[in-house]
Amino acid sequence: MEEKQSILLCEDDENLGMLLREYLQAKGYHAELCPDGEVGYRTFLKGKFDICVLDVMMPVKDGFTLAQEIRAANAEMPIIFLTAKALKEDILEGFKIGADDYITKPFSMEELVFRIEAVLRRVCGKKSKENTLYKIGGFMFDTQKQLLTIEGQQTKLTTKESELLALLCAHANEILQRDFALKTIWIDDNYFNARSMDVYITKLRKHLKADSSIEIINIHGKGYKLIAPETEA
Repeated sequence: MEEKQSILLCEDDENLGMLLREYLQAKGYHAELCPDGEVGYRTFLKGKFDICVLDVMMPVKDGFTLAQEIRAANAEMPIIFLTAKALKEDILEGFKIGADDYITKPFSMEELVFRIEAVLRRVCGKKSKENTLYKIGGFMFDTQKQLLTIEGQQTKLTTKESELLALLCAHANEILQRDFALKTIWIDDNYFNARSMDVYITKLRKHLKADSSIEIINIHGKGYKLIAPETEA
C-alpha cells in the first residue's frame, strides 16, 4: 500500500486548523497540526514531511521565521504560506524566502488541496527525472541536486531558482516567454506571481555574476533571454 504523503500544518486558529487537518486527512494525506511556529519547528525536526503549509501570522514564531528555519534544515522542503494579509509586500517577502505558493484567506479547502497537489507534482516530477546537467559558460548546473558550480565553488539553489534556471537553460539564447514560465512554475500568471518571478530573476543574476560572459536580459513585453556562450544538456 502506498504511504500517505505527510503535511506539516501550522495554524494558530484552532477551529480552522482542525477543519483543515480533517479535510486533508479525508483527502488521503497525513496532516500534523501545530498551533505556533515554535511547536511547528520542533515537530518538523522530529518528523518526516513532504510539504509544509504555514500560516504567516502566528504567536511565538511567525510563518516567515519558521520557513527560514525549515529551509536552513532542508533547502528542498516545499512550503505554502496561508495568510489573511493580501499585502503585496508580504507576498513578495514570502517568495523571497522561497515559498512554493501563497494562498490568502478566506480560501476554499478544495483550492488549498489543488495547490498542495500541484506543488507535490512538481517536486515528485523533478525527483523522478534523470540527472540533467547544463553547462552555462564556466558554470555547471545540476538540476537534480539544484547545484550551481564554478571553479569548485558550489551554490545550492532553492526549488524555484532551480526550476527557473532550468527553463532558461532549456531556452538558452532564445526568448523564454514570461507567461509560459509563470504557468510552468507558478501555475498562475497573476500579478503577484509575476513580481515573484522578477525577484527570482534578480537572484539568478547574482548567482551567475561570477562569469561575465553570462547574462539574463529582459525582452520587453515578452520575457527573458539567457545569453550564454555555451549551454548544453
